[in-house]
Amino acid sequence: MPRPRRCRRVCSEPVYNCFAPKGSLCRESVILSVDEYEIIRLIDLAGLTHEQCAARMDVSRTTVTEMYECARHKLADSLVNGKELHIAGGCYRLCDGSAVGFCGRCRKFSKPEETAGGCHVCRCSENEQV
Repeated sequence: MPRPRRCRRVCSEPVYNCFAPKGSLCRESVILSVDEYEIIRLIDLAGLTHEQCAARMDVSRTTVTEMYECARHKLADSLVNGKELHIAGGCYRLCDGSAVGFCGRCRKFSKPEETAGGCHVCRCSENEQV
């Protein structure tokens, strides 16, 4: 039996959750999870190393590397093949600002009534916890 998936810490949910190529007739789509989105944001946009990203998301470096490769493949598939990109789902919790070297965006998304152990309740779907 595999080990339960660890809930990843995410600074904030994306403001935009769907991207589509203009004029594309392709009806296929690609789903990028919120935790994969966060890895792309931290590594490619913020310029963090895999180790720094892992510390911020509270997971191992190898997990970050595997998820990063998967997320980049999904982005490439969307761009090259003209597929819609949807950002949804994943096994994550919103950070309250207590992450190692947090970015400062975390605090404005915290709601004390929703927190459990310093971070928001995990948003894992039933099938993703296995």
